[in-house]
Amino acid sequence: MSDKRDKGDGNAPLELQGVVWMTAGARNLGGHGRMGLLRAIAETGSITRGARALGMSYKAAWDAVDTMNSLAGAPLVERSTGGRGGGSTRLTERGRQLIERFGRIEEVHARFVHQLSEEALDLGSDFDLLRVLNLKTSARNQFVGVVGRLERGAVNDEVELRLSDGTSIVAIVTRESSETLGFEPGATAFALVQASSVMLATDLAGVRLSVRNRLPGTVRRITPGAVNAEVVVDLEAGQRIVAIVTMTSVETLALAPGRHAVALLDASDVILGTLY
Repeated sequence: MSDKRDKGDGNAPLELQGVVWMTAGARNLGGHGRMGLLRAIAETGSITRGARALGMSYKAAWDAVDTMNSLAGAPLVERSTGGRGGGSTRLTERGRQLIERFGRIEEVHARFVHQLSEEALDLGSDFDLLRVLNLKTSARNQFVGVVGRLERGAVNDEVELRLSDGTSIVAIVTRESSETLGFEPGATAFALVQASSVMLATDLAGVRLSVRNRLPGTVRRITPGAVNAEVVVDLEAGQRIVAIVTMTSVETLALAPGRHAVALLDASDVILGTLY
């Protein structure tokens, strides 16, 4: 994908554009153009007429069809000879399935690029990749980053996830999960943390804790309930985290909007996943 710039107007909005194409090994099977050719052949019953409809030469159309037939694993276009009309050209069942599936992929891709453009090029707000990907999970806290430090263990691995704002979150995952998910330094990953797993503190001076993740910030909002309260904390580095604590804890810690607080996450409560 590339950014679209109108050189004639410096105030033109930035947009993203993208194309989808299929490959077989290192060779190009086809994209929008070749799939359009297949549709034209299906509609006209002829490579010649299909090529003419798209403004292509017969040779270019035939070369494209020949390439697609050889790369697709099974013929996409077949020709029949004889008969009153002197023969015809039509798509095979595999050819029809391919252009139908590619059409659906293009629709999804277009929606994704549009949503990504609106999210990524809004320079006044944080880039939330999980929202773009529409990842649905019950975890209130979702963070995207890259794997930094990785310490292998006999049973468990310690994985550091570095976020774009410089914050680091450490997680403990099994060695098997780490290998299955392909965790290596530089790999893109995300962290999920249940709000109920987030602990809050207001004064840690002189306190020693075994909790690996300590994220300082400021209380943004408190939504009280009969027993528990939802506390939203704006972290100093720019992220936001949600915690569920008891109303008793809210009173004991004197939590209120604008109050300094530290979010504590046990490394074993951080769930890691990969995006690709």
